[in-house]
Amino acid sequence: MRVVISIGGSVLAPDLDADRVAGHASAVERLVDEGCEVGAVVGGGGVARDYIGAARELGANEVQLDQIGIDVTRINARLLIAALSGLSAPSPAHDYEAAGEALRRGDVPVMGGVMPGQTTDAVAAALAEYVDADLLVYATSVDGVFSADPNGDGDAEQYDCLTGAELVDLITPMSRGAGASAPVDLLAAKLIERSEMRTVVLDGTDPGRIAPAVLRGDHSGTDVVPAGCDDAGPWDR
Repeated sequence: MRVVISIGGSVLAPDLDADRVAGHASAVERLVDEGCEVGAVVGGGGVARDYIGAARELGANEVQLDQIGIDVTRINARLLIAALSGLSAPSPAHDYEAAGEALRRGDVPVMGGVMPGQTTDAVAAALAEYVDADLLVYATSVDGVFSADPNGDGDAEQYDCLTGAELVDLITPMSRGAGASAPVDLLAAKLIERSEMRTVVLDGTDPGRIAPAVLRGDHSGTDVVPAGCDDAGPWDR
């Protein structure tokens, strides 16, 4: 199985904790040991927001702010690379072609951001489409896709299974506001819909949840499946 794992920056590195990064590396290593081909995309999280906020106060424009965010994601990617003990390419891939080449060599490509205006949510979806992955996993700070922000709305409904089109319809109104309740951004959702990529959105704060979700479909998050399919994952092929 070929899988792309998107690890949110707020999940991987809410603070500089080597054990937390090592835990996510262990999840990747387990999948590799089980015969999976794995690519990883790492977000910037709170550290990126701190840098962007400071740069905005200094007068940086939006493209410059995006570039700063990309730099932070690549630093986080280097943390994961360091923890992977030689399993990965030695530096973050800066484009999809380099990531695909690393995967074909048998390495684990690790990416951060790619270009201004594109989040790492979208990078992960684009990478999964580029390498024809069987599964895309978003390890986020909430356990799946909800109708509203579950941290602020006790009545938020969790969805067990959605199609890509349903995900887009759900994310679109969220993208017009602050976006706090959106588990992935709108571009990522549209890429998932276009590619008909099987996707799992789960709580990745415990990296031990990732491997069971990939290997057996065992998770309590949300499955996103192509229209007309049941919710069986690639593990049932």
